[in-house]
Amino acid sequence: MELRKAHSLSFDTMAPIAQRARGTQDLLPADQPYWDAMEGAAKNQAGRFGYQRIETPIFESTELFQRSAGESSDVVAKEMYTFTDRSSRSLALRPEGTAPIVRAYFDAGLDQEPQPVRLFYTGPYFRYDRPQAGRFREFHQFGIEAIGDGSPVIDVEAIVVGWNWFAELEIGGVSLHLNSIGDEVCRPAYRELLREYYRPHLSKLSEESRARFEKNPLRLFDSKDPQDEALKREAPHIVDHLCAPCAEAFRVVKEGLASEEIPYALNPELVRGLDYYTRTVFEYQHASLGGAQNALGGGGRYDGLAAALGYRSTPGVGFAMGLDRTAIALKEAKPAAPTALDIYAVSLEAPDELYVFHLASSLRARGYRVVFDPGPARLDAKLRKAARRGARVALLVGPEEREKQQIVIRDMHAKTQTSVAERELLSTVSQMLGGG
Repeated sequence: MELRKAHSLSFDTMAPIAQRARGTQDLLPADQPYWDAMEGAAKNQAGRFGYQRIETPIFESTELFQRSAGESSDVVAKEMYTFTDRSSRSLALRPEGTAPIVRAYFDAGLDQEPQPVRLFYTGPYFRYDRPQAGRFREFHQFGIEAIGDGSPVIDVEAIVVGWNWFAELEIGGVSLHLNSIGDEVCRPAYRELLREYYRPHLSKLSEESRARFEKNPLRLFDSKDPQDEALKREAPHIVDHLCAPCAEAFRVVKEGLASEEIPYALNPELVRGLDYYTRTVFEYQHASLGGAQNALGGGGRYDGLAAALGYRSTPGVGFAMGLDRTAIALKEAKPAAPTALDIYAVSLEAPDELYVFHLASSLRARGYRVVFDPGPARLDAKLRKAARRGARVALLVGPEEREKQQIVIRDMHAKTQTSVAERELLSTVSQMLGGG
């Protein structure tokens, strides 16, 4: 007896085994209406444009991301979660979705299908970064990829899909930022022009930007360090140094957005954070998020990515939307109502539990959402629980009802109730709730 008592006390005073890992979040039931809305709108909008769902593994070869993102990117340099498996292979939790989808495109022979192949995805991704509001180490994205066609009109299509997604969610205040960063024809000369501009000012740059100056000076525009802002504002912009084909493609994109009546702001400092982007880049921003973390998502064209991965040179364009940040904006725009519950089935005494459970099952079979609450407990406590769950109707069964083969049906909104025979339960509930 004493041993059992001591054992019980040790558990009562024990600290929790673990806490949620830093940079992660629990998506609780109250969050789910927002996530259901985002994922439902993603499926709807992607489907309207002919995009088909794809899912890739949570982890891939580390080399896939090293070759796609570029050694100068923050993703490769300091943000990837990597591990070695039992066969000494280096693997990484996927930090982004485009490179795995391009791999799958070739691995599965999708390059032999009618082009472009249009794909969309939702899922979790992983980067070791400093957590902030809306920025997590495990984060979630909705994205699309159109692979196999270099037309700038496909760039317009991708932008429109994203714009329509925000419109379906009824999130106001979204702004579209647009730029062209050229390609490997016009970009080399521009890189040297940028280096010439920055070289006399290297001592004024942040440490991170000095490293970017050597590896990829275009990424200097991606700096969020206040120390770099003044120099960024006066730097030459690549949009003023595009080759003729890049300039023509950018003209088509701007004309296409105008024809679709989608407003945009030309942002010559927009470069995106991964090295595989070429020509069109774009970003959706929301003022309510504030500061450097105001981007809800973005993307662009990546015509050189397939070749960087060792495949045949193949054009592509796409975007990735941050669901975690979008959820913040969505909550501000549209506070969610509690998930409606049709019926709260109450057993007032233990002997009646199986009987009420069976009633609940028969109503669920008719399409109603029913929660069963076993007894015993005070009736007023049961009704408070039904109200907190948002039930429209409560079924009450106690010893008196069982003896009379009746069920009390309470209208939770009108606060009225009536007793009906069991055989009349379905028809009565159907009248009150409008069918099942």
